[in-house]
Amino acid sequence: MNIDHHTELSGRIAALDTIASVLPMDRRDELAELLTDQDIETLRHLVNEGMGANTLRALTSDLAYLQAWSLAATGRSLSWPAPEALLLKFVAHHLWDPEKRLTDPEHGMPADVEDKLRIQGFLRTVGPHAPDTVRRRLATWSTLTKWRGLQGSFTSPALKSAVRLAVRATPRPKRRKSAKAVTSDVLSKLIGTCRTDSLRDVRDKAILMVAFASGGRRRSEVAGLRKEQLSVEAPVTGENGSALPSLSIHLGRTKTSGADHDEVVYLTGRPVEALNAWLAAAKIDSGSMFRAIDRWGNVSGRALDPKAVNDIVKQRVVMAGLEAGEFSAHGLRSGYLTEAANRGIPLPEAMEQSRHRSVQQASSYYNNTARRSGRAARML
Repeated sequence: MNIDHHTELSGRIAALDTIASVLPMDRRDELAELLTDQDIETLRHLVNEGMGANTLRALTSDLAYLQAWSLAATGRSLSWPAPEALLLKFVAHHLWDPEKRLTDPEHGMPADVEDKLRIQGFLRTVGPHAPDTVRRRLATWSTLTKWRGLQGSFTSPALKSAVRLAVRATPRPKRRKSAKAVTSDVLSKLIGTCRTDSLRDVRDKAILMVAFASGGRRRSEVAGLRKEQLSVEAPVTGENGSALPSLSIHLGRTKTSGADHDEVVYLTGRPVEALNAWLAAAKIDSGSMFRAIDRWGNVSGRALDPKAVNDIVKQRVVMAGLEAGEFSAHGLRSGYLTEAANRGIPLPEAMEQSRHRSVQQASSYYNNTARRSGRAARML
């Protein structure tokens, strides 16, 4: 590596460090190699403009993939604006017919491009990409082009036709993010694995209960929760007349809320007790609520990574004797609405807690429950 390149690389690493809180910094050095100075300045501008952390992480991940693919496929960084031919090449490399490839090895992504991306860790799938992933990356590419004040060919008839025809040639069954919903019976089994007085068990129990009871919060929202977002509410009277502890969680801006809208959800009873037990045991009175714990039982000062929330769910699934491949953290979200439907809770009331913006999306869980238990499914 020559001195000039090393100096440029060090400068990009330093620039990335200034926005470390919203980027996948485990790949900082790799991002510094792939992204240009203008890419990084664009990301810094978006941070300063208040773009949501999750959106920015996704955008950065897509940009890094696009840069890596362009280098592997053409030997050059992305063109701004991208010529139509390059966009069509991207579609051809990612959406292709598996049956045709059996007779034509050159069909789809070339082997050398695939090998480079796989070695770098950017390519993990075997076969064509999911159409939604390709569309999202094209949308990211288009958005970044517009932010640079340029016009691309993303609306060209040729590109639209190529995507449409390629999708037809690569049929993929639509799957839920979690094959099975984590309903209350499954949740009880997962919580049942948290039996000891270890900090890890106390923490995991609080994560499971809070994530579910707060409306099925997304793993990124759970990982990002801070003590300052909690407000103690007046106790709620339980069915037996007892006073149940209550908390409100101010989520701020979420994936489905408006830019300036503060989303609020509530916890009552056992989830509050589980959360308070964890905060007391970990001696957390400010900052991130859910944190990593090392092998010696020391609690980190930094928030859990969103992926760790999913890992915790899967670990507890295995400990409960269930199949890890059938459940994920998203199962807590779908499970909350499914359980609400099973208990006859009105959809609008459940959506107030889950904060789903789309009635169509939320109602799909209700419709599935109604169909499964309805008369039409019990004709014999």
